[in-house]
Amino acid sequence: MIPLAFIEKTFQARFHARPTFFVRAPGRVNLIGEHTDYNDGFVLPIAIDRAVTIALRPRSDRRLLVHALDYDQTADFDLDRLERGETAWAEYLKGVAWALQGEGFSLSGWEGVLVGDIPRGAGLSSSAAVELAAARAFAAVSALPWDPPRMARLAQKAENEWVGVRCGIMDQMASAAARAGHALFLDCRSLDYEHIPLPPQTAVVVLDTATRRGLVDSAYNERRRQCEAAARSLGVPALRDAAPADLARCAADLDEVAFRRARHVISENDRVLQAVEAMRRGDALSLGRLLDQSHASLRDDFEVSSPALDQMVALARRHPACLGARMTGAGFGGCAVALVQAKGARRFTDQVIRAYRRSTGLEGQGYICAAVDGASQLSR
Repeated sequence: MIPLAFIEKTFQARFHARPTFFVRAPGRVNLIGEHTDYNDGFVLPIAIDRAVTIALRPRSDRRLLVHALDYDQTADFDLDRLERGETAWAEYLKGVAWALQGEGFSLSGWEGVLVGDIPRGAGLSSSAAVELAAARAFAAVSALPWDPPRMARLAQKAENEWVGVRCGIMDQMASAAARAGHALFLDCRSLDYEHIPLPPQTAVVVLDTATRRGLVDSAYNERRRQCEAAARSLGVPALRDAAPADLARCAADLDEVAFRRARHVISENDRVLQAVEAMRRGDALSLGRLLDQSHASLRDDFEVSSPALDQMVALARRHPACLGARMTGAGFGGCAVALVQAKGARRFTDQVIRAYRRSTGLEGQGYICAAVDGASQLSR
């Protein structure tokens, strides 16, 4: 986490005053339940101790003036004249303002400094963290009630309709509603959720392959269309409503690709439910095996892995501290996630990253992650 004292000092240097509020929204890593969210299914993410933080103070007008330290860029726009522009990170702020105002919220302007320590493009949902941090900022200066599911829905709307990425609801809900020490078991249709404690004596390690592929330019939207087409062929509203027997019965009506896409989603939903039961029992070994199965399904049936991700996962599994590992996020690059024995987490991380560097020549990174609370307003 980036120290508040550093952000406050930066704010004072730029605006010649102390900030009134600090808000923070975390990134997330999904333990299991990949590409199930936009199929109305189940997911099991944790919010991680990598976040977007904003120091801010209200303005007397309806302007936003926000400086992003990570880009050394400033966004300056009027809440009454929202227009799309070319500064990519600022579009998330505009999109949140647009979605909130469309919901009938009356917003006040603010000025702030924004900084994050979530690796961008790594599948850890830096975009949702920006959205929820912005929503928290608007809530602070405009005295808006904080309802995590509602704010998550509006942040998703901003990303879908303003930014143009057809993401599901998982990223925003994890950033909005997570609890420290727990995973968020989320029904992506109803937005009902439950906090499930992580198994004792385990750690979650994010393994960054140092490879990137942007969602807008990837096959994400194509996979979503394929899933929707498969659901229509199966005669269900979404693949969440299909069982393995339904898929077997309609196999002849689906082409091979559609069949495999549907098989991944249907089996992945079942793995999430099994994972929740394993965590309730404190059964880390079973949870790890489910992670392994998830990776195989994402690689073979959903075809969203990559050579770098497969190599990172293979190296992780060879380590004696590893209980299970898989790619996480939309795929085609980014990160893997591993469940490991807590006492061996540091050695695991160092050794796997060194082995990855030797085998690929890429400078991967490893992060031992704590599960933290969702978006919040902070005290100094």
